[in-house]
Amino acid sequence: MRRCSRWASRSARDLDPGAPELRPDSRYNRDVAYINAAYGASSDVLAVMVKTPDGQCTKLATVQRVDRLEWSLRQLEGVESTNTLALLTRRVTAGLNEGNPKWYELLPSQDMVNTVTSNAPRGLYDDSCALLTVYVYLRDHKASTLARVVEHVQAFAAANDSDDARFLLAAGSAGIEAATNIVVHDAWRLMLWLVYGAVALLCFVTFRSWRAVLVAVLPLVVTSFLAEALMVRLSMGVKVATLPVIALGVGIGVDYALYILSVVLAQLRAGASLSLAYYRALLFTGKVVMLTGFTLAIAVVTWIASPIKFQADMGVLLAFMFLWNMVGALVLLPALARFLLVAPAHRATPSVTPAPVGGLQ
Repeated sequence: MRRCSRWASRSARDLDPGAPELRPDSRYNRDVAYINAAYGASSDVLAVMVKTPDGQCTKLATVQRVDRLEWSLRQLEGVESTNTLALLTRRVTAGLNEGNPKWYELLPSQDMVNTVTSNAPRGLYDDSCALLTVYVYLRDHKASTLARVVEHVQAFAAANDSDDARFLLAAGSAGIEAATNIVVHDAWRLMLWLVYGAVALLCFVTFRSWRAVLVAVLPLVVTSFLAEALMVRLSMGVKVATLPVIALGVGIGVDYALYILSVVLAQLRAGASLSLAYYRALLFTGKVVMLTGFTLAIAVVTWIASPIKFQADMGVLLAFMFLWNMVGALVLLPALARFLLVAPAHRATPSVTPAPVGGLQ
């Protein structure tokens, strides 16, 4: 959880409240929104664990620090409510004094804390009294909400950790999701480096030319950037479910590039001009690339009609990547080849007139 500050502004996250796999008007998301608005409750719970030596979780100084953390968390946007042993002590103190709000206070009395703890629910501390729990009920599990709470707890822990008490993150549904998002964010960039590294290495082994590697890989990079922009536009976060889709787009796209580039390189090495080499590549493998691209895109774009929002989003994203990878192979690849694969002296030479379709021998 220490790396959350680097993650907060990135896109490894859920961008909508409720279950992002379902549409906003689904029954589940509407019910969750109603309960959160009407009852001040939440299904998104982040638990901060306060670790202490055995038998010392009720130490007054520790409970006072928990009380300060709880108060500060309540001031954060997106926090609906909290629950701790310190809050229970405040409520019991006020209740023992006829509910007078003036007594809604954490008294500096160890005996009072001990009295309240003896009848407190075990969910607020464990049987060995070595762990206190701070429950934070969130309005939603958006990335901004999770990052705000996690960063606040980290700052508080850095200033207040001691041998008597250490504030640890995180448990609860929202805490697990925050940790998952951080791991996914780190894996996202690592996955892209590994995928592109493997593609570049295999292309280099196949073509024995770093220029050919650039011609094959750069269209894929452009498609990846455009796909990420589309994900932002459609409010799709990068998470465990969407992470493999990005790698899938790269894997499909490099096939298109290899189909075209292999024929272009073979023709160039045989002495043909770039225009003739590209023309022959279109007649030989270009038709296959177009057929494959349109077939895959049409097949997955039908997912838009799915009642599951996640499936509909993936249909749009995959169709976009299949089509743009096809366009990159057919349009951007020959443009890059013009500057990277053809010698400057050869560029000025008039192109050889393309042979008829039936005379490609």
